[in-house]
Amino acid sequence: MKYAKKWASLFLASAVTLSAVSIPQQDIQAAEVKKPTNVIMLVMDGSSNNAVTLSRWYKGESLAMDEILSGAMRTYSAESAITDSAPAATALATGHKSNDKYVGVLPSVINSPGLAQIAQEDAFRPVANVLEGAKQQGKATGLISTSEIQHATPAGFSAHANNRSQYGDIAEQQVYQNIDVVLGGGLESLSPGTSKNARKDGEDLIKVLKDNQYDLVHTRDELFNSPSSKIWGSFAPSALAYDLDRAKTRESEPTLAEMTNKAINTLKKDKDGFFLFVEGSKVDWAAHANDTIGIISDILSFDDAVKEAVDFAKEDGNTLVIAVTDHGNSGITMGNANTTSTYSSIPVSAYIDPLKKASMTVEGALSQLKEDRSNLVEVAALYGLDPITEDELSTLKSAKDVGSEMVKMLANRANIGYTTGGHTGEDVFLYSFGPSKLTGLVENTDLAHSMAQFMGFDLKSLTDDLYVPATKAFTEKGFTTKIDLSDKENPTFVAQKADVTVKIPVNKNTMIYEQTSTNTEKTQTFDTINVYNGSEFYVSKKVIDAVK
Repeated sequence: MKYAKKWASLFLASAVTLSAVSIPQQDIQAAEVKKPTNVIMLVMDGSSNNAVTLSRWYKGESLAMDEILSGAMRTYSAESAITDSAPAATALATGHKSNDKYVGVLPSVINSPGLAQIAQEDAFRPVANVLEGAKQQGKATGLISTSEIQHATPAGFSAHANNRSQYGDIAEQQVYQNIDVVLGGGLESLSPGTSKNARKDGEDLIKVLKDNQYDLVHTRDELFNSPSSKIWGSFAPSALAYDLDRAKTRESEPTLAEMTNKAINTLKKDKDGFFLFVEGSKVDWAAHANDTIGIISDILSFDDAVKEAVDFAKEDGNTLVIAVTDHGNSGITMGNANTTSTYSSIPVSAYIDPLKKASMTVEGALSQLKEDRSNLVEVAALYGLDPITEDELSTLKSAKDVGSEMVKMLANRANIGYTTGGHTGEDVFLYSFGPSKLTGLVENTDLAHSMAQFMGFDLKSLTDDLYVPATKAFTEKGFTTKIDLSDKENPTFVAQKADVTVKIPVNKNTMIYEQTSTNTEKTQTFDTINVYNGSEFYVSKKVIDAVK
C-alpha cells in the first residue's frame, strides 16, 4: 500500500485524534518492505530548530541530521500547547497524546483543539508502546539515554506510570520488560538504599538482572568488551556527564554515539530485526539552564549518534531511522537585544567566537569551583568568560546562583537570546531516513503509528492484547478479586475461585498460581508486564488465558 496522501493544511494536522490517526505520506510501498525490519528512534530532548542552527555554525560544517531532514512535527499535548517530556514521549511511543507527568497512560484531561474525548473510565489506562510491539514481533530491543534510564522520555518507551517521578515503578517495569540492551544512567534506582531515587520496595534489581543473564557493565571499556547479547549498562548513579565535560570529569563513561554503535552491533544479530530507542537527554537540561555551551555540546553529541544510525541504515537497506526533538525549550535565538539595530552587519564570528572560548559546560565548570569560591576566575575561564571584567567578577562573587550569572554573561557576549527557562510550543524539525520515512508536517502521535506499521503491528490491537483490566477479566472467569495493598510498595492483584488462588505482583512479568487441593504453587513467566495505575491492575491476555 502506498500512502500518497499529503498534509494539505494545518487543519488536517490538527484533526488527528486519540482514536483515529492519519498517517502522513510515506515513500515506499508495503510490497517493497523486506524482512526483517529495524527501527532506530532518536530523540534530542528539549532542543529546537534555532539550537540546531547555532550548533551547525559552531561546528563549522553540516550535521548528519541535515542530510535526512524530511519535514516538521507538532508537539502539543492533550491539555497544553506546550508539552512536558512525559506526555511527549507517550505520544511518540504509543500514538496517544496525554497529560503533564503521565508516562505511557491515557490522559484524564483533554482540552487541546481537534482531539477526541475518551471515556472517563479509560483515564490512566496503560497503552502499549512501540518497543513492546517490537518485542511481541520477536525483535530484539534496546533503550539508551544520557539521563537516568528511568527519566521521562526513555520511560515513555518502556513503562507505564501515572507520574514520571515514580522511578521505582519505572525501573522495575524496565527490568521485567526483558529489554536486550539498556544503556545510560540511573544505577541508584536499581537497588535499595538511602539516596533520593533508591528503591523503596526492598527489591534488588541488580540481582534480578544477573539472574536473567544480563552482562552488567559500568564503564565504556566494559561495554566495548562485552560479548553478550543482553547488556545492562549503568554508568552513573543518576545522569551521565555532558559530552564536552566527559573527558575531564568522567572519562570512563561512553559517549552517546559509542552506546548507539554498540547497541546496533548487538541487536542486529537477531534474525527478526530490532527496535532501538536513543535519547540525548541533557540538551533539555542545558536549555532549562540557558546554558548555550551545554546545548551545543549535546546536540553535537546527539548528531554523532544519528550518524551511527544512518550509516548502519544505509548499509542495511531496511532500517527506518527517525530523529526529532520532543519539544522546544528556552526560546534560544541567535540575536538578542544587543543586535536589534545592527543584526544585518554582524558576522557569524560575533556569535561563535565567544562560545569557542568555553572548554566546559556550566555544570562542568561549576564542578571545579572550590567551596570558598577562591578560584572563580579560573572557573569562569573554563566557561569562556576570559578575560573576565571586574564588574562580572564582582557579580559572581556576590551571586547566590553563580551558574545562572555565568550563563547570562556568556549569552550576552555571544549575542544569544533566551525567552524562558521552560519549554516552548513551536513545531520542530523532523528527520527520517529509510523505507517508510515520514515527510511533511506530522503529529507527534503519527511517528508511533508509522513505526508500528513498518514493524508489522497495530498499536490499538496491541494495547487490547497487553493491557486488559484484570478485575473484569477474572470476574468473568468466576473468580472473586481484590487488590492487596497491605504492602504499599508492592501491590498485588489476587483472584480466588474454589481452592485456586492467583497472585499477580505489580510491575513484574510473573503470575503465582496456588492450588490447595494438590498442595501446588507455581510461578509462570510471561513476555508482558503487569501494571497497576492506582485503581486497577492491567494484565495481558496471555496471563488471563493461562488461568483456567
